[in-house]
Amino acid sequence: MVFKRLILAILRPIKLIFSLMRKVCKAFLCILMVGCTASKTAIPASKSPVVATLDLVNVTDDKVMVSVDPGAFLKDEVSFFIPKTVPGTYSSDNYGKYIEGFKAIDYDGKELSVAKKDDNTWTITEAKKLDKVSYWVNDTYDTEKEVKDAVFSPSGTNIDKGNNYMLNLHGFVGYFDDLQEVPYEIKITRPENLVATTSLSEKAVADAKASEQVFLASRYFEVIDSPIMYAEPNIETFQINDITVTLSVYSPNGTYTAASIKESMEKMMTAQKAFLGDINSTKEYNILLYLSTLENDAGGFGALEHHTSTVVVLPEVMQKEALEQAMIDVVSHEFFHIVTPLSVHSEEIQYFDFNDPKMSQHLWMYEGTTEYFANLFQIQQGLIDETEFYKRIMTKISNSKSYDDAMSFTEMSKNILDDPYKDNYANVYEKGTLINMGLDIMLREWSNGEKGVLWLMKELSGKYGDMTPFKDDVLIDEIVAMTFPEVRTFFDTHVIGNTPIDYDAIFAKVGLEKSTNQEQSGYFLKGDIPFIDVDQENENAIFIRKGIELNSFLQTLGTQGGDVIKKINGTPINLDAIRPIIGQSFGWTPETEIEMVVERDGEELTLTGPVGTPTVNVVSLLPTPTASEAQQELRQAWLKN
Repeated sequence: MVFKRLILAILRPIKLIFSLMRKVCKAFLCILMVGCTASKTAIPASKSPVVATLDLVNVTDDKVMVSVDPGAFLKDEVSFFIPKTVPGTYSSDNYGKYIEGFKAIDYDGKELSVAKKDDNTWTITEAKKLDKVSYWVNDTYDTEKEVKDAVFSPSGTNIDKGNNYMLNLHGFVGYFDDLQEVPYEIKITRPENLVATTSLSEKAVADAKASEQVFLASRYFEVIDSPIMYAEPNIETFQINDITVTLSVYSPNGTYTAASIKESMEKMMTAQKAFLGDINSTKEYNILLYLSTLENDAGGFGALEHHTSTVVVLPEVMQKEALEQAMIDVVSHEFFHIVTPLSVHSEEIQYFDFNDPKMSQHLWMYEGTTEYFANLFQIQQGLIDETEFYKRIMTKISNSKSYDDAMSFTEMSKNILDDPYKDNYANVYEKGTLINMGLDIMLREWSNGEKGVLWLMKELSGKYGDMTPFKDDVLIDEIVAMTFPEVRTFFDTHVIGNTPIDYDAIFAKVGLEKSTNQEQSGYFLKGDIPFIDVDQENENAIFIRKGIELNSFLQTLGTQGGDVIKKINGTPINLDAIRPIIGQSFGWTPETEIEMVVERDGEELTLTGPVGTPTVNVVSLLPTPTASEAQQELRQAWLKN
């Protein structure tokens, strides 16, 4: 959903003026003193904008001071919240853990009583006297290695005094109960050498200092939906039809400029717009790229979507070609979110509860359709060839097997914040893509190649749009009514139900078949795909990955998925110890002997033998030589229409 920004001509609360009036009245024993009560004369909180102030200049101990000033409350008790969860993260991150020194201040500058209810909630008594709250905010980037269940970097925050501020505002600005729908003014004092990139509109303020800026939001959702990045100017702007795209880059060592990435971004987004056609829910889009140094810095790489922007975090050490490909993959995914859930979404998202969220059952669409489009548009618009596209699909199938393939996707989605569902979240990008691929091919088959998932999303976007949510439990019924009865069987069996998809049957419809070949791999990884992983909750223990086919080295040695590696050639193994061993493995010969001690089901086993030449079975997707003309035509409609 894209919210129209309303610059409201509402007077600032007159609480401070009234406070002075009270003192004057008291001093002169004014008989009008009886009328001097905040609840009668100050603008009620529900009728007044909330004013949040951030000081990015006077940073202390890597913390930023924030104050939040509402209108006058007419009740005795009020609660203030920092979000527990924000849209697009599907995790409980408890941003209140990064708040310190919380105070509630009355009109006379005195502290009011505050009770902290949980990580994210503060309750204030004597609320009728409340002028504002203030607190210090810690950032998340430089604490990721220290904190269990660290915040995913693209939804996190950075405070690097004088250099960079990544303001995902849900980490800085909270809300009072019942005031999520009132306008916000975000007042920021900044270092004058840094500029802001954001989708928020800026308010012109007479006689404002060069270091002061005021941004406007129509409601709290727009506050958290509009990140701001402050950095020295490193910005490029380009036009994609009627969409203005701004690319802002923070590269701490000056490795990359926005100009050096602009061409690939412009080419990619031009192709995206051509793919989408007349779907258009925004006039501007901002890409905030933060490049991490890795040392006491952001380590969660990827992106987080917003209605008119995305925050991207990647390592600065990446080579240019790899960086550009990563940007194409992640930014294309986030940009496609303008279709879903930003244009097509349920009531659970339209009226998102940041501290007690009710999750939608349609992650197959919000993330699955989006990731599918992020790959499909590249083959349709000629950015990749069919071989690369098939390789990506087969990788999705392989990766999906690492998760519970018999878990209902709708059930997982509704309960994604809880066990055992949350551990399967990443499957929304793997099997979620494949659900959409199967639906796309079948829709093409039943409509003689004319209708696919993109057509479906255009129809849903036209019916609903950014301001009208659908009811969560009726969407699939509506899709069936819009398409074909057979769609009901597909959803009941493979999306609501727990029956794995028969991909061979799907591929046969478009004249494709699988072929298996052996390829050489590394001992512990194949390219960027590891055969081992790290359990950060268990002293960085290293284990053999489950649900994937291991290479010949690990199979011949006798390891199994889930084995915890305790020692290799006498060396105790953890994250720090495995790195040099992986480096040494590149120099091993087939005759090199290895002794690996693993823990399996509570028992230690010693596995020995020569390392050999590691190979792995690679399954490819190829056109069937005997494919019929109808199969080939359906394949062309799928890949090129």
